[in-house]
Amino acid sequence: MIVIGLGANLPDSKGRPAAETLRAAISVLQATTCFEFVAASRLWETAPVPVSDQPWYVNAVMVARAKAPPAEILARLHGIEADFGRVRLRRWEARVLDLDLLDADGLVTGADQMEGLVLPHPRMADRAFVLRPLAEVAPGWRHPVSGESIAALIDRLDPGQICRPLAD
Repeated sequence: MIVIGLGANLPDSKGRPAAETLRAAISVLQATTCFEFVAASRLWETAPVPVSDQPWYVNAVMVARAKAPPAEILARLHGIEADFGRVRLRRWEARVLDLDLLDADGLVTGADQMEGLVLPHPRMADRAFVLRPLAEVAPGWRHPVSGESIAALIDRLDPGQICRPLAD
């Protein structure tokens, strides 16, 4: 199983608000040939991490079955981001669309092993905007390095992280 994190806090190139952008991105991801869509969480409203004066984010998590190697999947995710108008300038900036490969079948890699791709995502275990939506679609998921359950990771989250389901 692969886990993809989705996030946005700016209108996309068509002027759609973040929630609409994520819904559109999920549709594009469902049609992608490098993996087979399994499920997507509902949308979550989250405060920026790290804390900043950026607009709040809309986040979701999707799970799928891989049909391609992780580097190819990541390249496809970056291509979709670009199609939606994402331009990468600096770390932790506001963004039109962010697609992160969080886990790929439990593979553990360092940046020197796979074209800079680090798996699992190094900060996913500390982020409510990843873990809460992931618990919806993969409640049995365990962290590939620590072996901890998603429930245990959620219990350890900083209670100051605001992450709540987005009203439809």
